[in-house]
Amino acid sequence: MDYQKRLNEIRDRISKACVRGGRTPEEVTIVAVTKYIGVEETEQLVAAGQVDLGENRLQVALPKLTAFEANSVSHVRWHYIGSLQTNKVKDVIGRFGLIHSLDRLELAKEIHKRASKAGLVVPCLVQVNVSGEESKSGLSPEEVPDFLRAVRELSAIEVQGYMTMAPIAESAEATRPVFRKLRELRDEMIEREIAPPTARELSMGMSGDFEIAVEEGATLVRIGSILVKP
Repeated sequence: MDYQKRLNEIRDRISKACVRGGRTPEEVTIVAVTKYIGVEETEQLVAAGQVDLGENRLQVALPKLTAFEANSVSHVRWHYIGSLQTNKVKDVIGRFGLIHSLDRLELAKEIHKRASKAGLVVPCLVQVNVSGEESKSGLSPEEVPDFLRAVRELSAIEVQGYMTMAPIAESAEATRPVFRKLRELRDEMIEREIAPPTARELSMGMSGDFEIAVEEGATLVRIGSILVKP
């Protein structure tokens, strides 16, 4: 697999989307979704220059985490991008640099409890179900202000921004309103001083719609199939 070539192609598409959105490519980070590949392929991806890696299931991620720890690969940042069960929190904190799926107060309290005991502050993104689909996790946009106020009392959590998943649509353009609404929500939370000015990350956009997400302000795009699948 020529990961370098694929990364270059994706970066080129991001650059063009940034031009259309009046942004710079430096504002956008590719998070490679490595759930589809094993340890050796993940190592090849990192050798090609990919630093940010995303996993959505702990049991799938553990062999890679263990291998990278054993080989003292410390420059990689792991992202936990899947739904997180409270009983898995103890194994996730300290291993993942950013949790994208903070979606309920029960989970926030468990992260705070475990992180406090470990002397850690855990960076998180609040997952928002902008589209309102029942099949998707996340807070409704209306629930976000009260949730942020509650999490503000949990000193071991640092909210760095928000994550959403757009509906599967026939055209990528149809996802634009979802991404735009998350950006507007982020800006509103900062303007109303419910969230700090530093909570600016927007994790949105995947292989089929990341260019639209970049045009609408994505800072993290989660790229899987077009990067790592044959």
